[in-house]
Amino acid sequence: MSSTTLPNDPPPEGAPPGGRRALAVWGIGVSVYFVAVIFRTSLGVAGLDAADRFHVNASALSTFSILQLLVYAGMQIPVGLLVDRLGTKKVLALGAVLFTAGQLGFAFSPSYGMALASRALLGCGDALTFISVLRLGSRWFPARRGPLVAQFAGLVGMAGNLVSTLVLARLLHGIGWTPAFAGSAVAGAVVFVLVLLFLKDHPEGHEPEPLPHQGAAYVRRQIAAAWREPGTRLGLWVHFTTQFPAMVFLLLWGLPFLVEAQGLSRATAGELLTLVVLSNMVVGLVYGQIVARHHGARLPLALGTVGTTAALWAATLAYPGPHAPMWLLIVLCSVLGACGPASMIGFDFARPANPPERQGTASGITNMGGFVASMTTLFAVGVLLDATGDDYTVAFSVVFVLQTLGVTQILRLRKQAARRERERLVASRVETVHVPA
Repeated sequence: MSSTTLPNDPPPEGAPPGGRRALAVWGIGVSVYFVAVIFRTSLGVAGLDAADRFHVNASALSTFSILQLLVYAGMQIPVGLLVDRLGTKKVLALGAVLFTAGQLGFAFSPSYGMALASRALLGCGDALTFISVLRLGSRWFPARRGPLVAQFAGLVGMAGNLVSTLVLARLLHGIGWTPAFAGSAVAGAVVFVLVLLFLKDHPEGHEPEPLPHQGAAYVRRQIAAAWREPGTRLGLWVHFTTQFPAMVFLLLWGLPFLVEAQGLSRATAGELLTLVVLSNMVVGLVYGQIVARHHGARLPLALGTVGTTAALWAATLAYPGPHAPMWLLIVLCSVLGACGPASMIGFDFARPANPPERQGTASGITNMGGFVASMTTLFAVGVLLDATGDDYTVAFSVVFVLQTLGVTQILRLRKQAARRERERLVASRVETVHVPA
């Protein structure tokens, strides 16, 4: 991708056409992801209520999100293979069925065990959505628009987070647990119908090449080939290092931290969580435009986000007073909003490293990174809170450990991935030159 390519340039010959039709079809797919994120993040605004409802401590409460993310992360490679083989329509329809059933089950769960099973089912359906949306975008839009399409998908996901923060939280405290969660499940049924009626895997004339017979050997080759690419591994570690601080904050521990450790009211804490989401949406638009025009900005943006996030967390946790000042919490939440857009950059390393028939598999490997890091951090924070008597300074220090690990791997892989990407670019230009008119 040339750094001077503009978004309104005509697509190259043979590329997907884009346009209004593509936007409409992709919009249906991304609406499924939008609803999945509402359901995924609904526990973030109900964490304290869930602790009271099921009579559990911090470790048990974190198990809800850990199990959900464990299922999500564990399914990413299988989902990538499914999308490569079956297409997005079938996978998105199945995802809508599963996460809607999970949300309904959570609404009516009378016990902690049943609630855990419901969140696992929800995580299973959620896992089928994002990779499918990325694949749908690559089938309907030219490759040079990949960074913008991915960032817009992330932006719509954060809009789903905003709905759970603003709307679901009010419903929860207005009409109660069961009506709020059961009522929200209606959105899952709506997007399921939209997928069945209107979604298409690809535009006419752009059918993918038929894949060879599926089998264990094919699956192993597909995964191994994607993993051998340094760009895939770099994408995974970029996603690992950038995503989890905001994910952990929004998914579960942000509200308890702001209320119990910082002495804020639930209303004020909710406003700060909303700020994270709004910041994410704004930064996502900026990052998408920058990466689409200047491919070399990918790594500086990712590492800059990690460094700034670490500095703000350190300042907040080490603040000498009993509570961090409001201005510092506002800055922290604003910076946390950049974590999601920075994690999307991981896909911009994996995408050019793999051919179209491996895009789903490579995206699945990349997407595992942030969710493995989030799952690890959610568990560690819960255990450390119980072990230290709710010392949030000690508990949230685990963020720095995972960031250090991730940055080390990024620095180790960056030159190898850049060299391989240059080789692919030169090879594609040579092929273009020798193709007869």
